[in-house]
Amino acid sequence: MTRINLGKVLPKVYQAMAQMDKEVNQMIAESGIKSGFAHLLKLHISQLNGCAFCIRLHMQDASKDNESYERISLLSVRHETKYYTEEELVALDLAEAITLVAADHIPDAIYHKATQTLGEQKVAAVEWLSVTMNAWNRIGIASRYEVAPVE
Repeated sequence: MTRINLGKVLPKVYQAMAQMDKEVNQMIAESGIKSGFAHLLKLHISQLNGCAFCIRLHMQDASKDNESYERISLLSVRHETKYYTEEELVALDLAEAITLVAADHIPDAIYHKATQTLGEQKVAAVEWLSVTMNAWNRIGIASRYEVAPVE
């Protein structure tokens, strides 16, 4: 079954979403979060949501932005490795809590640790990145964007 491509059917709404994404990416950069790590945040959110299109996109983007194969591959077991800084682990935990908000809202312990470790600007940046990425995942999943090998 072919799905409606939300971007083509309502391009003004899609363009507004793209503008929001642009603003969030600028906020990420201004907060001091490296762009390669921002792609890892987006990748992990997409993995949690099961959006194949965004997983492939952000794996490629993270790799192009000099994130190592190991850091890309070990996201789901990040607490079992030494590949991520404490700040990165906290940011990933916050993004995960926001993504899985229906399961346990955002636990106070995760939020408290995030504010203590990251500070207000980075917490806001990670939260907005998470909100935006979750929206993109839902657009990709609802539209069933095709994911096939490039020939």
